[in-house]
Amino acid sequence: MHSGKTKIKSGDSVIVLAGKDKGKTGEVLSVDRKNNRAVVGGVNMVKKHTKPSAQNPQGGIKEFESSIHISNIAILDQNNKPSKIGYRIENDKKVRFTKTTNKTLS
Repeated sequence: MHSGKTKIKSGDSVIVLAGKDKGKTGEVLSVDRKNNRAVVGGVNMVKKHTKPSAQNPQGGIKEFESSIHISNIAILDQNNKPSKIGYRIENDKKVRFTKTTNKTLS
């Protein structure tokens, strides 16, 4: 498995295309380029049972976002539709754009 170039970055608005959270939208919190995975806010929530410790004397069940494979998410364009991402050069800068609306991403 190679770690290719991912077109998704932290802060992007994305929609989930496959899995138990299909159709949900959220913001990318972090991207793991080595494993081609991303953590999306409010998506793929998992529960972790924690033992009581010095930091958490109560212990209990913590709920947090787990990573999702990049192939299962797509960027949202201005019309809130899933879109592919392309690259082009504008004013000597490489910028990303959505292929559905042809608009530049910030």
